[in-house]
Amino acid sequence: MNLNYTDKQNAFREEVRSWLAEHVPAEPLKTFDTEEGFQQHREWEATLNKGRWGMVTWPEALGGRGCDLIEWLIFEEEYYRARAPLRVNQNGIFLLGPTLMEYGTDEQKARILPKMANGEEVWAQGWSEPNAGSDMAAIRSTARKEGDKYIINGQKTWSTRAVWADWLFGMFRTDPDSERHRGLTFILVPLNTPGITVRPIPQLDGLPGFAEIFFDNVEVDVSNRLGDEGAGWSVAMATAGFERGLMLRSPARFQETARRLVELYKANQEKADRDPAVRDAVMRAWMDAESYCLTTYETACRLVQGGKIGAESSTNKIFWSELDQNMHATAMSILGARAELLPHAPDAGDVGTWLDGWLFAQSGPIYAGTNEIQRNIIAERMLGMPR
Repeated sequence: MNLNYTDKQNAFREEVRSWLAEHVPAEPLKTFDTEEGFQQHREWEATLNKGRWGMVTWPEALGGRGCDLIEWLIFEEEYYRARAPLRVNQNGIFLLGPTLMEYGTDEQKARILPKMANGEEVWAQGWSEPNAGSDMAAIRSTARKEGDKYIINGQKTWSTRAVWADWLFGMFRTDPDSERHRGLTFILVPLNTPGITVRPIPQLDGLPGFAEIFFDNVEVDVSNRLGDEGAGWSVAMATAGFERGLMLRSPARFQETARRLVELYKANQEKADRDPAVRDAVMRAWMDAESYCLTTYETACRLVQGGKIGAESSTNKIFWSELDQNMHATAMSILGARAELLPHAPDAGDVGTWLDGWLFAQSGPIYAGTNEIQRNIIAERMLGMPR
């Protein structure tokens, strides 16, 4: 497959590259799993928004550039090549944003999207529960309608970025007699509402990347419902498609990791070549990252022409999550015992951020729906196998 860009697309790439060269911080920001780093990344989102780069696929009237998916992929390639900061509001811009475009009212779009784009309001996802992880149909948190309010009770867990986030989008059971995917409603909840308790959950590195959230008679306006009451499953499946498919994990993220892996291998080649399997793993990582890129371009072209993405988003999710694990495992093999050192350790040398990346990669097969569940979806919906 050969990628041939139009003159317009090449000009767009140059515009992105030039802006990023001028604005990307010279020093890396602190991790957004700390309060200081979270605020730094929120400010970076505001900087992006001033250049109308917050989410380029959004309409111009909502702060975007009206770009198609091909231009978005180009933007992502330049963004990761510039090693710009990770997006603290990715749950909002990559997941809820596209869902709002499809299901939101005009008032909801006008009220939510601009503040999402500039980092003023950062979003967390509220789907998983203690007894409803990958099986969202088992959700038990309730939202009882009383007049123009929903009264929410229950618990959500593993909510990424929720410790310092401003809003949560979640699924709640509005029909107490319903079972499985029926009777669920998609509701947007401000996290400063009375009755909400946010309790941080430490990651492997000890930092609070997740939180559990408790709801005790929390009142939320009915106007914060997204889609029809009881139709939350359909809305959530649209969001899950964005999460597992194109938007949450662009190919550029993994291509940049593959480039860094090649650099690491070259810097440590004499030692790395003592095990021939390491060199093969580096080559495989590069090829797989490129393969994922080409497949994504094919999918994006199909969508631009009016097609849709369905169950095959599950194949994407399995591929990129396991690719991320494999690349970081290879880096750890190259670094040897030094891989266990933090970047600021006296003997760290070129260890960089590989340890952080390796720790995070372990969660890839879990979030966005476990890979075991994705394989079930592929078997049933793509291969037609029995349950």
